Parts: sequence; structure tokens; C-alpha cells
Amino acid sequence: MGEMKLMLVDDEKRFLVTMEKLATRKGFRVETAGSGMEALEKLKSHRIHVVVLDACMPGMDGIATLREIKRRHPLVEVIMLTGHATVEAAIDGLKSGATDFLIKPVDIDDLLVKAEEAFLKRQALDKKIRVAQLG
Repeated sequence: MGEMKLMLVDDEKRFLVTMEKLATRKGFRVETAGSGMEALEKLKSHRIHVVVLDACMPGMDGIATLREIKRRHPLVEVIMLTGHATVEAAIDGLKSGATDFLIKPVDIDDLLVKAEEAFLKRQALDKKIRVAQLG
């Protein structure tokens, strides 16, 4: 499967720009989106392995975006981020298919470790699918 492609989705432009720069400096291939709808559009044409998704965005919120990502792209791993953490939101996100749930402000290294773990999970699943198709 090769190198991980990461998508950051957040309506806070400054957060997106900062996180993209930091992740790129650390060798990650990064795509960004400023809304849930933009993320869904980009997922149509970009091969993305892991999405880091803000839970609280205007318009289509993170949970609705997560559900739509999982419906259209079930193998994409999604890590939810929020600055307004509630236990209910975390449970709802995890029940809807999120791999993990992190609270802002998030340390870039912690976030990238979680993204790499999600990518490894995705690679293992891809391998199982290939083996099943061969057998």
C-alpha cells in the first residue's frame, strides 16, 4: 500500500495550516479540507488512508461527516478531534466508526502516532481482503 496519505479536516484555518506544515515537515503526505463537504469531495479523487476530523464544524458536523465517510469509503480510518470534548460525543464518534478520539489542543507527535496506528490497522485489513480474494 506504500506511504500513508493523511487528510486534515477542520474549519479553523490557522489550525489546518499549522498542522499541515508540522506533519509535512515530519515526512507525511497531507491533504486538507475546511469542511465536511470539502473532505467528501476530495475523498472522491484522492486516495486517503487516514482522516483527522474535527467534531465541531458549521454546516455538516464531524459526526455526520464521519458517518458519510464510512458509508462511502469504509476502509478509510477516521480520528476525531474536538476542543469541546464530551463523553457522549466520543462514544457517538466511536460507535459511528472512528478509530480514535483526541482532545484539542493536541500534540502533533501524539496525533501522528495515532495516525500511523490507524494506517497500520488499515494495512492489516487490506492484507486480509487480498488474502480472502485469492483464496
